[in-house]
Amino acid sequence: MIESLFIKLVPFIKVLVAFAIMLAGMRFKAGLGFSILGGGFVMGLMFGLGPLEWARTGVLALTQEKFLFLSAIVGLILILSDAMERSGQSKRLMESLSGFLTSPRLRLVFFPALIGLLPMPGGAVFSAPMVKTVSEGMRIKNSDRAVVNYWFRHVWELCWPLYPGIILTVALADIQIIDLISYTWPGTPLMLLIGWFFFLRPGVLGSSDLVVESLPMQRSKSAAFKEGLPLFVAIVGAIGLEGIISAFMPSIPFELGVVTALALGVVCVMVQNTQLGLRFLKDVLTKKSLWSMVFVIVAIFVFKDVMQAAGVVEEMARVAGGGAALFASALFLPFLVGMVAGINVAFVGATFPLLLGVLASLGMQDQTIPYLVLATFSGFTGVMISPIHICFILTCNYFNCDLGRTWRKLVMPCVVFMLFGIGLFWFLK
Repeated sequence: MIESLFIKLVPFIKVLVAFAIMLAGMRFKAGLGFSILGGGFVMGLMFGLGPLEWARTGVLALTQEKFLFLSAIVGLILILSDAMERSGQSKRLMESLSGFLTSPRLRLVFFPALIGLLPMPGGAVFSAPMVKTVSEGMRIKNSDRAVVNYWFRHVWELCWPLYPGIILTVALADIQIIDLISYTWPGTPLMLLIGWFFFLRPGVLGSSDLVVESLPMQRSKSAAFKEGLPLFVAIVGAIGLEGIISAFMPSIPFELGVVTALALGVVCVMVQNTQLGLRFLKDVLTKKSLWSMVFVIVAIFVFKDVMQAAGVVEEMARVAGGGAALFASALFLPFLVGMVAGINVAFVGATFPLLLGVLASLGMQDQTIPYLVLATFSGFTGVMISPIHICFILTCNYFNCDLGRTWRKLVMPCVVFMLFGIGLFWFLK
């Protein structure tokens, strides 16, 4: 009986070894892309895929249409974010909107949430100075400023179509963005509600703690529209073109609409800021952060195809049945990778190919959305509670507050968020 149990556990042990290599690489800063490639290489070897076959599979993975479109989309998102930041347009957008904020609690929340619409790595440090400015005169601890800035910076990550994690999810699952966010969107109002309850409600921050300073800017709808036009073009254009292509030109990849809209958004910001010039494009196209993200996508697609070529999912499902494989790939592994890596793309790229493969091997493709929702909530909880999340570290450093004491304030909000995700999964299932 013990021998039989061990045989059933062997495929899972192999997978856990591969993930341990990935997590160790992330932990010791080998880079997310190299960590995923290393784990995928070891996984292939353990499941009988030789080095030459591994390399061949990897090369073929990079010729896929999905890979090319996803690389273009993520690259354009980073170019748009960089252009708005470098030109000062993001700052001007903040200033043009500040006059509309009359509630002190809204002023604390608004700028982190607004910056969250731009998927910039470490973006919380961009909104931290704004939180500090609007909270001048308020009797608030720096640790409270830090958690407010950190939490509300990430409220959009489960429903905003510009986030690479969402884009990667729909690319791997071969579904449309609207098919995913129409089920994950409750995560955003939930985060707002949890954030208000744990960080902002009157029992936590009293009215005497919130002193409203004179508003620094006059209200200007025209200025706000002008400065936010590139975002409007990119976001509305992406959703609109995706819908049009899906409805009237189904033979054309819907990603083409997203690429077109993002390109138009980049053109818009460059037309509005002529000082950027072509030199800006040269500078941004040679940035290490851009190519690091593209390399992560390369690693994810190689990992996905290696796992399929090695028959990893089939062996797990064959020896252990569907329940254990689904539990590991939908709940445990996304949370673990998210917590260790502190970034959505990591848990999506490292665990979703496994989850989708298990579902396919069990003939449960009709349950793809519920399990994607569960894995997304689980992984994102791990990301938010991660003590090495770059946004968390940068925010605590900026406000000069203790990481341990500040981190403890995130535990209960994350527990509530995770429990809601599990409940939503059972409701959808």
